[in-house]
Amino acid sequence: MDKEILLEAIENSLLAACKNEYGKSDNIKVVINRDNGKVLVFSEKTVVEEVEDKVTEISLADAKLKDAHYDLGDIVQIEVTPRNFGRIAAQKAKQVVVQKIREEERKSLYNQYYGKSKDIVTGVIQRKVGSSYSVNLGKVDALLTESEQVRGEEFYPTERIKLYVVDVKDTSKGPRITVSRTHPELVKRLFEAEVSEVKDGTVEIKSISREAGSRTKLAVYSNNPEVDPVGACVGMNGMRVNAIVDELRGEKIDIINWSQDSAVFIENALSPAKVISVTVDEEEKSASVVVPNHQLSLAIGKEGQNARLAARLTGYKIDIKSEAQAYDMPLKYERYEAALDDDYDADMEEEGSWEE
Repeated sequence: MDKEILLEAIENSLLAACKNEYGKSDNIKVVINRDNGKVLVFSEKTVVEEVEDKVTEISLADAKLKDAHYDLGDIVQIEVTPRNFGRIAAQKAKQVVVQKIREEERKSLYNQYYGKSKDIVTGVIQRKVGSSYSVNLGKVDALLTESEQVRGEEFYPTERIKLYVVDVKDTSKGPRITVSRTHPELVKRLFEAEVSEVKDGTVEIKSISREAGSRTKLAVYSNNPEVDPVGACVGMNGMRVNAIVDELRGEKIDIINWSQDSAVFIENALSPAKVISVTVDEEEKSASVVVPNHQLSLAIGKEGQNARLAARLTGYKIDIKSEAQAYDMPLKYERYEAALDDDYDADMEEEGSWEE
């Protein structure tokens, strides 16, 4: 807390106490000497010919006695520092100071954590509150709600976890911080913290799609042709990516190369499946993909997850067909369409099975 702010708060509190002593007049001024801490109380009076209000005015003759330079209309400061403010005045001064300190503390905490908005923080689990968790972030507590938890994750008191700060709001009871374990940006920030090439901008994370607790796809691009973006994120023997996987409790992470060519990008996004051809409609933001017969189920993924994540990653609606279906070969394979929304269960039932 800034020293000057505290001194101003003390001055205002003493001013409130003085007004109790001298009435509600607005001409009382309290000054604290910044060097020695001495407190002085002044009554400011205007120099007039004839005094009508003794509280706010002083005659020219009396003003000249104090300083010969005073003239009509000048403001004269007369020291009226009381010997003893009294118990009630002192109590009022204390209340004002305490209130100001609390306000400044709340403002300071808000500014501190507002700067961490859209970033990751380390929190310590305090206790479970219903289906939510109370998490200590240092000087404030946040609530990890059920909607922001990864399904199946359990935490225990004193356990340290990484969280993404979604939002920080200022309230009368201090900053209210919304944190998440499911937000896709959590994975991005973890890579920034773990991979130096991402942190310094050599490797860019172009897009990300995530189904929290299950799988994440990450599209990366290198601004330096001598740096392999995928290799930089994976690390030697997978050390870097494994550290992030451990933090996310075993969530699978696919790292693929981003490309300005939409067809190449979509082909990479469907990894680990191999792709025969990709036809892109830029206007409709859709793509038709043909994969080998034995790769169809791999391209689609369990319950359509691989195709769905690829669609979100690229921003294209992806229609996946087997080689047999695309070229009217005797073997019949079902097709699968990955839309950009989350309503995939109904689509799965309509499409049926993709087995031979």
